Amino acid sequence: MAVELPDLKINIGALRLNNPVMTASGTFGYGKEFASLVNLHRLGAIIVKGISLLPRPGNPPPRLAETACGMLNAIGLENVGLEKFLSDKLPFLLGIDTPLIVNILGDTLEDYQQLAARLDEEEKVAALEVNISCPNVKHGGVAFGTDPDMAYNVTKGVRQHFSRPVIVKLSPNVTDIVMIAGAVEEAGADAVSLINTVLGMAIDIEFCRPKLANIFGGLSGPAIKPIALRMVWQVADAVAIPVIGIGGISTPEDAVEFMLAGASAVQVGTANFINPKATEEIIQGLETYLTEKNMASVQELIGRARRT
Repeated sequence: MAVELPDLKINIGALRLNNPVMTASGTFGYGKEFASLVNLHRLGAIIVKGISLLPRPGNPPPRLAETACGMLNAIGLENVGLEKFLSDKLPFLLGIDTPLIVNILGDTLEDYQQLAARLDEEEKVAALEVNISCPNVKHGGVAFGTDPDMAYNVTKGVRQHFSRPVIVKLSPNVTDIVMIAGAVEEAGADAVSLINTVLGMAIDIEFCRPKLANIFGGLSGPAIKPIALRMVWQVADAVAIPVIGIGGISTPEDAVEFMLAGASAVQVGTANFINPKATEEIIQGLETYLTEKNMASVQELIGRARRT
């Protein structure tokens, strides 16, 4: 008699996923780069590298530095731009039946609105993830995600121009992430994902200079997991929309922790550089964990630690 596997399906607003494991933007290229290493059809969703209206060259090298339990990156949001993405990258993804989520970024509210409107025309784009860690050039370079009013306005602008689910990616480099989460929820976000990288730096003691040409970079990997887990717990307690956990997730046990804290899904980022099969292993590990715990559905995990 065949053993019935637990149900891994979850919903993020109107977005239906076969399992809660996604790839984190900026760590999985445009999907094709991992096609020979990962069964892309097995993933819950593919989130591609952030896309801006125009191509961006990013910051000068060196742009990466390994740290204890993680890495620093100062890539500078390098990407091919919207038109190249649509002409060169999207065709490959049309052949993958996994939901595609496009991460978008801009310097002005109008940038986000134009990106949302154009991507709304592409049926393959199942959802948008809005990166609000970008500096608003019209407001002195203050990041959209550090000010509740700006976070509200950019979310509302995207919501008005995109008909499918809108996920807003939150920065941890704020005084009160719960306030920002509340603002984007009020503006119409279908979900929030958190956290983005934590600002940090490293110094080369041989050459007596910062390891990154940009001096500062975003810290990711297991080192930030306790911070991310804490923020997911706080935000899940404050909003009614789904929360997607990001930050140092590299094992099935990590994913379970985030879901117990209140996350409906997770994203795997830095772990992809160390173990390209991390996402598939986490999916398999979730099935094993649920089976061992006699849980019929992954839904039983969401927020369970909050109810004990």
